[in-house]
Amino acid sequence: MTLSRACLLPLLAVSLISAADAPAKKAPVLLNDGQHGSVSGQFLLEGAVPKPEIIVKQGDPAAKDASVCAAKNLVSDALVIDPKTKGIRHIFVYIRKFDATKIHPKLKDAAKQDLVFDQKGCQFTPHTLVVRTGQNVVVKSGDNCAHNTHTYPIRNRANNFILNANNRTGIKLKHPLAEFLPTTVKCDIHPWMGAYWLILDHPYAAVTDAQGRFTVTGLPAGEYEFRCWQERVGYVAAGTRRGFKVTIKAGQTTKLPATNVPVAKFKED
Repeated sequence: MTLSRACLLPLLAVSLISAADAPAKKAPVLLNDGQHGSVSGQFLLEGAVPKPEIIVKQGDPAAKDASVCAAKNLVSDALVIDPKTKGIRHIFVYIRKFDATKIHPKLKDAAKQDLVFDQKGCQFTPHTLVVRTGQNVVVKSGDNCAHNTHTYPIRNRANNFILNANNRTGIKLKHPLAEFLPTTVKCDIHPWMGAYWLILDHPYAAVTDAQGRFTVTGLPAGEYEFRCWQERVGYVAAGTRRGFKVTIKAGQTTKLPATNVPVAKFKED
């Protein structure tokens, strides 16, 4: 699988970065049985791993709320590469539409009703988030300064509000409609702050981890088309497609060959 220039979306004015150490996630529980299976894969950078891009320098007096935002060097999350494996983090892998009547019984309802979206050190965390339409996103802040959370969905109502310093109660947001693409989230006070939420009405989606790996489980046996999206380039796909097709076999995990994405694709023209 390779990435096609024909599938690129407009690029943001952000730079390439290398990955900082990230906590390891627990391996997903596989729902492979007589009717369901899983798919797993990995996205790898092809080429030299770029140096981290510092978006706010430590101690910079010009930074808005410098005592908080410039307490340390802030590194962009726009492209996060694991220097050891060359895995690409923060790629959304998802099925666009899915028949609700065919969802695995254990996945009918989301495991968590509330998903926490925090603001720490003048950066959003997590940078990428998969949200189901029945879930709440609870926006909180752990910073000693105010933040603005501004969402840009296509189908849902946009939100734009100020969150006061150290607000650990949070503000709950609901999104009743599934989106076609990940939704941009920004802070208008601190323009370098950005994140993405993928809002779906089914559970068949994942975000690549620190090593560029993903797993989607509990799929009924059959053929599916997945979309793969990354904020710097849009769709990460083979040829002119938006992702990949895969045949799921009951009781098995289909392991896809690694997708190698040339580093040149992440550079602005």
